[in-house]
Amino acid sequence: MAGAATASAATALALSTPAWADKPVDWQIWHQTAASPGMEAIVWFDWYTLAFIVPITLFVMALLGYVMWKFRASANPVPSQTTHNTAIEVVWTLAPVAILVAIAIPSFQLLTAQFNPPKEPGITIKTTGYQWYWGIEYQTGEDGAAAITYDMRPIGSDEIAGSAEAAMAERVALGKEDEEAYPTLLAVDNEIVVPVGEVVRVLVTAGDVIHNFAMPAFGLKMDGYPGRLNETFFQPTKEGLYYGQCSELCGKYHAYMPIGIRVVSQADYDTWAAAAAGGDVEGANKALMATLNAKKKVDVASN
Repeated sequence: MAGAATASAATALALSTPAWADKPVDWQIWHQTAASPGMEAIVWFDWYTLAFIVPITLFVMALLGYVMWKFRASANPVPSQTTHNTAIEVVWTLAPVAILVAIAIPSFQLLTAQFNPPKEPGITIKTTGYQWYWGIEYQTGEDGAAAITYDMRPIGSDEIAGSAEAAMAERVALGKEDEEAYPTLLAVDNEIVVPVGEVVRVLVTAGDVIHNFAMPAFGLKMDGYPGRLNETFFQPTKEGLYYGQCSELCGKYHAYMPIGIRVVSQADYDTWAAAAAGGDVEGANKALMATLNAKKKVDVASN
């Protein structure tokens, strides 16, 4: 009976957890798993630069150790008077130049790629940072008009809700009681929903102070300034629920300003967008969650 209960609990957890999700984890020392070509390029560049940094660091440490031992006062009472060595001068001038060029070329290529989408974005989303939540506008109407608008606010936080009971009530009302899938300080009431594989343009601004729209799994990090409009993009490659946060200190509750992006199939996105455009975004989100859980239930049963 205990085994059956454990299996049932595990199945329930699997059904309530997205097929793919990424978020900060305890003792994390590296990036979140890349879920866009842009982030994949960033991870590659990190490993590429480490291929230079590690040998240089080890070489300098070994050289320092050698000099400290070879030329210590007890073994070398008369200091060397050498003031110039042409070979050394040439090497320590040309070698750093070559290394910097080798790093600069892919660095500039990566920087250029971050501002040049591979194709014309199919979706444009304007995000406006406020103290301490996000205003979301899907500009899919005629002449860039906002066809879907809503706020993205944190849920499940005792500090914001006022009490533990109120925080749990928020979760229950939205069907997000599972803190593994919807972690404290990261869970939101209404995620941004986008289709997998689509290039999404993100316009970032702010309504009060400077904020920053950051989503590590997609390699996104863009400041939002009051009165200015900055632009970036991402192209998600895996379905699931992803988390980010405001990454610019913006006031007392800066730590309570998460970002949630749910990546779904094109068909599920079309269904959600049609329902959300009618004004009932929360209802559209609940219907989407029910659809995704039903699909996962079928997948579990088939396996």
